[in-house]
Amino acid sequence: MWHPVCGIGKIIDILKNSLVKCFHLGTERESDRSKKIFAGILLVIMTLAVSTGIPLLILYGAERIHPYVRILLECFWCYQLLAAKSLYKESMKVYDALKAGNLERARYAVSMIVGRDTEGLDEKGITKAAVETVAENTSDGVIAPLLFMICFGVPGGFFYKAVNTMDSMVGYKNDAYLYLGRAAAKLDDLANFIPARISAWLMIAASWILGMDGRNGCRIYKRDRGNHASPNSAQTEAVCAGALHIQLGGDAWYFGKKYQKPVIGDDDRDVEPEDIKRANKLMFGTGIGLWILGIGSLLCIYYFI
Repeated sequence: MWHPVCGIGKIIDILKNSLVKCFHLGTERESDRSKKIFAGILLVIMTLAVSTGIPLLILYGAERIHPYVRILLECFWCYQLLAAKSLYKESMKVYDALKAGNLERARYAVSMIVGRDTEGLDEKGITKAAVETVAENTSDGVIAPLLFMICFGVPGGFFYKAVNTMDSMVGYKNDAYLYLGRAAAKLDDLANFIPARISAWLMIAASWILGMDGRNGCRIYKRDRGNHASPNSAQTEAVCAGALHIQLGGDAWYFGKKYQKPVIGDDDRDVEPEDIKRANKLMFGTGIGLWILGIGSLLCIYYFI
């Protein structure tokens, strides 16, 4: 209940509903197009102002009490803003359900971490969805927020999580959010552009270290990193697919509508539940790689300054 991302989500929901009422926006795709775009820009500005401003004020107050109070609060927030633990925990619920042969429980578990419709997924589809979300969120949930915190401190982490959460909530290309969520989706693409590519190269290195096929991961990355509607999502998905010799992507259903999507990777073998565990190993290896690089860089800066 007190997780900052949940708080950001509630802020977005309140602001979105207020703007929809204020501008009298309909749900039809073409209705009030310009007003929806303007309301979406206001949503981004107000969400970022509140989501970043409140932590800054709290940190200022903590500093006034004692510098160590601020440091302890920063450490706690850094821990909360990284999603590695929850991503591992939630994806392993899918793995456990699949190993137990309970497809209904597996569909429910995977529906908690993906945006697509999961009712009609078979075992292969469930497994692919779980592997894809671990691979994609290695960048969104681990590397990107860590990079923002390394560069801009805890407020940078809150800024990034606000951008990412807005995209998750309103960045859909359906009738309700095609224009209202456009500003949030574009800002998310921009914020993740560099982190996604850093994540991919770190994942390639991690696949070598962990005994997976880093060479094939690099090959598939170079070939298939553009096989996604998002300029960033296929970066780590391509590395993961190549390192594990599986094929990800392909057509998927969203809100009852089928969307045609290109495949990522080669169909060298069938996807299996164990690939969820392998994708998590890549996620942790990639995160540790950035942590080492980040600490090393900061120590070098401190030493030379």
